[in-house]
Amino acid sequence: MLKLSPCVEMLWKDVPFPERIRRAAAVGYKAYEFWSWWDKDLDAIERAAKDAGLATAACCANTPWSGEDSMVNKGSAKKVAKAVKDCIPVGKRLGCTTFIITTGNELKDVPRDEQHNACVAAMKAAGKVAEDAGLTLVLEPLNVVVDHKGYYLSSSAEAFQMIKEVDSPAVKILFDIYHQQVGEGNVVRNITRNIDKIGHFHVADNPGRNEPGTGEMNYEFILSQIAGSGYAGYIGLEFSASDPARTDDIMRDVLRLAEV
Repeated sequence: MLKLSPCVEMLWKDVPFPERIRRAAAVGYKAYEFWSWWDKDLDAIERAAKDAGLATAACCANTPWSGEDSMVNKGSAKKVAKAVKDCIPVGKRLGCTTFIITTGNELKDVPRDEQHNACVAAMKAAGKVAEDAGLTLVLEPLNVVVDHKGYYLSSSAEAFQMIKEVDSPAVKILFDIYHQQVGEGNVVRNITRNIDKIGHFHVADNPGRNEPGTGEMNYEFILSQIAGSGYAGYIGLEFSASDPARTDDIMRDVLRLAEV
């Protein structure tokens, strides 16, 4: 069975954040995930997860999207490594070993190869911190067509090349199936040919970024291919419910995809 984890940033928005974790458990999930930990009540999140008996599948490292600290800047390696080091106590509190990292937005006046190399250098430094701490960092390419115009890393090919260059067992790709469908398509082939470099998935249908079954994507087939690849990590459900008033029912239906 596939392991699914609702992203509670985008679901059950009508209730306080910690309660969303309890709602995920109430409809049958065994894990949850979220984005930023540095601007939330970690005590409340930790209590809710323990009360609900849910694992924390993933959350983000505080890697900025702009400014000198973003990964695309030459010399950012120490700052990115520090952002990952800051995740270590959070990981211990929440039992979380997977942290999402982002490149940030592209620099218009800097050649792309220099930005690429800066990202690789930063991930090498951060990867050493992650290796020593028993963490996995997952770098996320995003689409620049609809949702994240200006973001540096949109190509899965470049993302996989970066992981090859970093050459660390602690640094992999977060393959967001929605973003890659919007940006480039060919998702199954890109996934199955590079499954050893993928440490986490995100799921949403397209168009609309709602639950599977609301758009053009054949998620039963896509997820069956992931299951057949031997992938054993989590698949994050990073979408908004098409009908927020029916979120519980929708999430129960989506849970059935774990059995493809």
